[in-house]
Amino acid sequence: MDLQLKGKRALVTGASSGLGKAIALMLAAEGAEVVVHGRNEHRATEVAGQIREAGGIAAIATGDLATDEGADAVAEAALANGKIDILVNNAGVVSHKNWSDAGADDWLEIYNANVVSYVRMIRRIVPQMKELGWGRVIHIGGGLAIQPIKEQPHYNATLAARHNLSASLARQLKETGITSNVVSPGAIINPMVEQWLIDAAPKFGWGTDLEEIKYRAVQDLIPNDTGRFGYPEEVAGAVLYLTSPLANYISGAIIRVDGGTIKNV
Repeated sequence: MDLQLKGKRALVTGASSGLGKAIALMLAAEGAEVVVHGRNEHRATEVAGQIREAGGIAAIATGDLATDEGADAVAEAALANGKIDILVNNAGVVSHKNWSDAGADDWLEIYNANVVSYVRMIRRIVPQMKELGWGRVIHIGGGLAIQPIKEQPHYNATLAARHNLSASLARQLKETGITSNVVSPGAIINPMVEQWLIDAAPKFGWGTDLEEIKYRAVQDLIPNDTGRFGYPEEVAGAVLYLTSPLANYISGAIIRVDGGTIKNV
């Protein structure tokens, strides 16, 4: 299936590892020119190198999106070789503090890193999309925005803010040819999550085999219709569809990729 992305330029924030990397690689495989953003130049360069080795086109843009100066640098690098058609706002941080541990400064810090950073890139990239008369803005949200847990309340709240701002942006961009949508992942497996599961297994009695640990963790912590964790590529697939001209009629939406963890209709 041709997603009609050849000739499009995409900026993926937080693309030097994890979900962002998976999105960047898949966009490039579909023919888009990808600007790989990261705070670590070496890791961003490695991802761009993988894209080029596979025959794709890639550039890098480094900077800390939690600052205006960093966002300026990233936008300048991204736009240096042409307009950006697709912005994937993915960069952010996670904090596992609870209500007792997370003070006001923690709330402010994570809100800046996870929400205001998205706003910074919207303000720097979307205006030139209006000149193009077409564009895609994809925000990575999460199921905890819809069904928050008692832990990490400040992090949960930033996901809800991402969902809200994306819908507001869609209203603002009415009839411009630019859409704004959220992809909301469930529990996604990666090396860091696997290590946490291994460390937590004795406490929960999940056994010692990694596959058994993952299965039992799903049953105890995130029961869903697939009975497993998701993979970054499965989330990236939903992002790619929303970036495509085939999704012209989707805006202001939240696409859940969570195996049916959230049960509302």
